[in-house]
Amino acid sequence: MQQNQSDIYSPYTLPCGITLKNRLAKAAMEENMAGINMQPDHGLFSLYRYWAHGGLGMIITGNVMVDDRALTGPGTVVMPLVGELDGFKRWSSVIKSGGAKAIMQLNHPGRQMPKSISCTALAPSAIPLKLGRYSKGFARPVAMTCEQIHDVTHRFAQAAKRAKEAGFDGVEIHAAHGYLLSQFLSPLSNQRQDEWGGSLKNRARLLLNVVCQVRAQCGNDFIVMVKLNSGDFQRGGLSPDEASVVVDLLDKLNVDLLELSGGNYESPAMQGRGEKESELGKNAYFLSFAKEISSRVTMPIMTTGGITSKRTAQKAIADGCAVVGMASALAFTPDLVKKWQQKEDYLGVNPTCNWKDDTLASLVVMAKVRRQLRRLGNDLTTMRNPTNVWSLLLDILHRHKMISHYKKYLHKQNHQVAMPARSVKRYVSSHAVSDVPSRDL
Repeated sequence: MQQNQSDIYSPYTLPCGITLKNRLAKAAMEENMAGINMQPDHGLFSLYRYWAHGGLGMIITGNVMVDDRALTGPGTVVMPLVGELDGFKRWSSVIKSGGAKAIMQLNHPGRQMPKSISCTALAPSAIPLKLGRYSKGFARPVAMTCEQIHDVTHRFAQAAKRAKEAGFDGVEIHAAHGYLLSQFLSPLSNQRQDEWGGSLKNRARLLLNVVCQVRAQCGNDFIVMVKLNSGDFQRGGLSPDEASVVVDLLDKLNVDLLELSGGNYESPAMQGRGEKESELGKNAYFLSFAKEISSRVTMPIMTTGGITSKRTAQKAIADGCAVVGMASALAFTPDLVKKWQQKEDYLGVNPTCNWKDDTLASLVVMAKVRRQLRRLGNDLTTMRNPTNVWSLLLDILHRHKMISHYKKYLHKQNHQVAMPARSVKRYVSSHAVSDVPSRDL
């Protein structure tokens, strides 16, 4: 769905009728900065205020969990299905204070959940992550029952409805990067023999059901986005050809914007590395696929991944993308869009780590990003070249702190509401690290 404007600063109207003030978006990053009640508080408000006044047309939150028993990591925000929404209302208000549209990304980790959160994790099939010596750090995957699959669908829809009640302009359904909906799509992680597995149509069923139920709950005046892998970039995973078929299926479902990314924990293509690294673009990892898709579908396409320059952003728009998303570059330079207006050749930072251990290097890159986010949340300046080791160490300390907060949250919940009989013990014993003063992070 291309419009005549080709400049990245021109407005763009989505199919639902909502107009973005420009074509530049802040893509989702996992902050791990939730308050002690697993909801947004002052740290996230301060962080998002920088982006809100950074000249962006759309701001997508870090992934918000649809189930407080399943987190991508300690400190992730959880959308409660009942109760007050005061923190979320303030969050959306902060995001929209500079004219950007506020989008909440909704997610379920599936098997990509740390063992520090729970001993077991829901997944399409009982197939663990293959991360070598790091695999033991993740929960043991258990194949979901049909009842559990329907429950997850309901949770996505209800979380979207609550996001709308809290003042958000839309939601993004996370079906990329190896999380639960992405796991159902991949033949590597989904080896079911029922209506949820086997053929691509069956593997895509959960995602399509979620999209339909979210739209039914939220109406046509609400932005419904999907984040999809253009491929898993690993042998035997979701291929670009299969991803293209899923795109065609989504194109029939009144999706307002499709964000294309790629990779997962086993093959982190979203960081520009992985098993099939040679297939990634140099400056915009997934632009080639996005260009091909945008030429034949009616729904607008957004590409993200490795974009740090105005020139690359303009090329993405010229190649048919409706919106250009940036993530890590905005963690290091939250006002990058304004800097481009002042100096066209200004180049944002794309964090890297050249360690030979790909998994550890990926953790370091994420640690560098989260370190910058915490600094912004504490109104400190960002660092252009944070060190690898110190960033990783600080991230580990922060995660221990967030695990401690999560245990306190669960203890409080257990005293307020009886836990479902099917729940299992959520934590393995670990050595709690005393709270690290947040301003040192």
